[in-house]
Amino acid sequence: MSKSLSLLLYNLLLPVGLAVMLPGALRKMRARGGHWSDLAQRFGFLPKSKHQELARLPVGRDRLWLHAVSVGEVGIATKLMARMLTDLPQLGFVVTTSTPTGYAMAEEFAVKQSGRVVVLYSPVDLPWVGARFLAQLQPAQIVLIEAELWPNLVAAAKRDGISVSMVNARLSGRSERRFRKFGFFIRPVFAMLDQVLVQEPGDTSRFAGLGVEPPRIHHTGSIKFDPQGAAVDDAQLVQLRQVLRQAGITEKQPILLLASTHPGEEVLLARVALSLRATYPDLVLLIVPRHVERTPAIIEELQPLGIQPQRRSQLTPAGDSALHTLIIDTTGELRAWQCLATLVVVGKSFLADGGQNPAEAVMAQKPVLFGPHMENFEALVELLLKEQGAIQVADVQSLEIELSRLLADPALRDQLGRSGQVVLSTHEGATVKTICRLFPKKEQ
Repeated sequence: MSKSLSLLLYNLLLPVGLAVMLPGALRKMRARGGHWSDLAQRFGFLPKSKHQELARLPVGRDRLWLHAVSVGEVGIATKLMARMLTDLPQLGFVVTTSTPTGYAMAEEFAVKQSGRVVVLYSPVDLPWVGARFLAQLQPAQIVLIEAELWPNLVAAAKRDGISVSMVNARLSGRSERRFRKFGFFIRPVFAMLDQVLVQEPGDTSRFAGLGVEPPRIHHTGSIKFDPQGAAVDDAQLVQLRQVLRQAGITEKQPILLLASTHPGEEVLLARVALSLRATYPDLVLLIVPRHVERTPAIIEELQPLGIQPQRRSQLTPAGDSALHTLIIDTTGELRAWQCLATLVVVGKSFLADGGQNPAEAVMAQKPVLFGPHMENFEALVELLLKEQGAIQVADVQSLEIELSRLLADPALRDQLGRSGQVVLSTHEGATVKTICRLFPKKEQ
């Protein structure tokens, strides 16, 4: 199928897809703190304040547009921009994101950059919207973080002579199989990319199978896994330790952290924690839900278990409860909380397919455990298990056994943490390698 025919088919189906998704998207927007004015941005109608910010950015080849769909991708984008602003201080950036939480995180980074970063909501991928964005932003390059590819936007960029790169790209076996079912439609779209910078060697053949010419695919490693710039700010750690003290949690108490949990997992894993407390009465449970707006529902679900959790945002003096439990209902803190944890269990790995990313906990040298469903991170999980840098369990009964074993053996916890970090050290330098591909004349 030709590119023109692929775009025609896409644009015939797109209005139907938007109509189906719109009600749910609006509900999520409101639940996560979004505003109606944000929706106008997504159709290319920017407020005067944003036009003023754009006018202060560098122009020409020194202006880049980075698209990062949500919090995880924004974290990668900010890490990449921080290094580029150090090595190439003449640059300016526009960052687009699709969620209020991602937007807030990007804005926090932008405030510290003295007008070198402008944050916007990402455009709806209608043909005229992408063209309108390009006319207003005038970027020299578009950088797509991971696998966020919008056909109309990329086609408009190519017509304007703007290069489009996909960086930190990854493609699980499951995603590849799904894409290949529509290969006749997908290949012309992926073929428009100027380059794809992949996390793992195995990703090279997968993207080639989707239509990217092999000479345009380069293995650079994972920016997220790159130890460069991965250290957590000491001030943030001090602040979070104060939060623990305010919640009545001492530094001697072991902390079990549930990272990026999804519906149903909080209750399931809290029961495991309650059982462990019979042997380890000081055990603390920290829950970081993937979507913080679920916090009230989580509290309701935990109360029948005898758990009276506290909210990070609404701490009260600690009382007597069956289990010290703290729900982290604030964003942008997961990496720091993982540094303070004793053990980390990865969410979306027990009751839903895909799993969440275990990398940040591994980089913090923490023992990391996850359930049977880690399909979205097959290559990383395979390597971690091979080098004994993480533990995968089949069910919650096995999880309880492994957690008990680790709580009883500090040396085993340390060994598991060190082994995991060694695995991720193979990605060292990924950030610089990515910059070198975006700016080929930049020397290593």
